[in-house]
Amino acid sequence: MVSLRCIMVVKEELRNLGIGFANVSLGEVEVFEYPSGEQIETLRLNLKSIGLELLENKRSILINKIKNEVITLIHHSDSLLKVNFSEHLCKQLGYDYTYLSNLFSDVMGITIQQFIIFNKIEKVKELLIYDELNLTEISYKMDYSSVSHLSNQFKKLTGLTPSYFKHIRELRKSRLQ
Repeated sequence: MVSLRCIMVVKEELRNLGIGFANVSLGEVEVFEYPSGEQIETLRLNLKSIGLELLENKRSILINKIKNEVITLIHHSDSLLKVNFSEHLCKQLGYDYTYLSNLFSDVMGITIQQFIIFNKIEKVKELLIYDELNLTEISYKMDYSSVSHLSNQFKKLTGLTPSYFKHIRELRKSRLQ
């Protein structure tokens, strides 16, 4: 789950199935008692039909926790990124970073660092679209060492410079009006 809407949908599915829960957060559900096999299977099917997945094996759960920590830090935190991601993940998840990194790479086919960069660039796109900050401010907010570093990563991932991305968005917006 990566959004508040996902949390709301999961809560509703749990209520519909009569599964008592104490807490639903990004990627985790704390239930009062373990659901029956039938409830779990129905939940799995219902979640799948709306594009969500029920994770039960420990590796999948840990991968999901890594993703959620990264997403939460980048997309849902204003006090972003003056944090060392590897230290943060180790502290939050209670595992050695080498183990987390190897597991993530084996399962996802990309490194944690690549996942972080991808999410940072997605956040940069969002900030460019909102047009409240200039590129220097975005660079600082996203903890890039310079505007040049941000621009190089942005172009490497999107094929566009941040300025050209913003220009294209403005053209599309003006055509729709």
